[in-house]
Amino acid sequence: MIQAILKRLLGAVPAIIGVVIVTFVLTRALPGDPAAYFAGPAGSTEAIEEIRVKLGLDRSLPEQFVSYVGDLVRGDWGNSLTTGQPVLAEIADRLPASLELTLVGLLLAVVVAIPLGVLAATRPGSWIDHLCRGITTAGVSLPTFFTGLLLAYVFYFLLGWAPSPLGRLDPYATAPDFVTGFYLIDSLIAGDLETFASAAKQLILPAITLALFVLAPLARMTRASMLGVLSADFIRTARASGLRPTTVLFTYAFRNALLPVLTTLGMVFSFLLGSNVLVEKVFAWPGIGSFAIEALVASDYAPVQGFVLAMALLYVLLNLLIDVAYGLVDPRARLEA
Repeated sequence: MIQAILKRLLGAVPAIIGVVIVTFVLTRALPGDPAAYFAGPAGSTEAIEEIRVKLGLDRSLPEQFVSYVGDLVRGDWGNSLTTGQPVLAEIADRLPASLELTLVGLLLAVVVAIPLGVLAATRPGSWIDHLCRGITTAGVSLPTFFTGLLLAYVFYFLLGWAPSPLGRLDPYATAPDFVTGFYLIDSLIAGDLETFASAAKQLILPAITLALFVLAPLARMTRASMLGVLSADFIRTARASGLRPTTVLFTYAFRNALLPVLTTLGMVFSFLLGSNVLVEKVFAWPGIGSFAIEALVASDYAPVQGFVLAMALLYVLLNLLIDVAYGLVDPRARLEA
């Protein structure tokens, strides 16, 4: 298993290099000039050119790329022009917010989608099966920003049940001391139940918004995979041997149906990390997605490049975790590795 992990890490190096090159080229190809943006509408030609020289934009693209790669090797991801802070520090500060939102939303989706898919597969044609199909169709059809706006309008504006969608904490609450960056965990470590309750309330609507979007592919894949396994010969043999239905369902069927679900889980998780920017914008969530969008509007290259590179590294790490999970669920995956 260790050799397989090392092999996957080495295999990911060309992909990371490709991400660095493509991101650098695309950011320079985007319309807009950061020097003109920061000089302002009243900026003269001389002022714009002076800013370009300070930012190093007067040099050729190969020279800029060599300088960028050299900074990356030294651990310098550049500075954000909009905030004036190092990009690596900004990402490290904002990444826990995005991860906490994504993980809670994914957990909610898993808790609902997998049992729903299993029940739909064991009762084809029933009302549960039709409910599963309806939920998956709605989850795929509704955009996340529309779902988020609708939930905020109904539960905050009309009913007043949810707190104001303005960030990770109530404006009158104090953030817990930094340990993991996850407010739920850090507040529990500090024993501050009031802050924990405030963070949990702020998480409810954005997490449900993400969960509704992710629930559809997970429930659909669970149902399809379980249907395929339940019709297999070894399941019929297990039933004919007199094993209890729960043993057949969970020990034999569900474990064999879990590998495609794990693949789908990894795909939707990596997709959510990069695409939850719409949810972050709707609920004023201070994550890296909103940080990257603000930098993109300002033609601020360094944060955009740092965001894409961070997503690529997280995707590599996620693939490694999925491979380890494969080995735990199916020993044949360890042997093949």
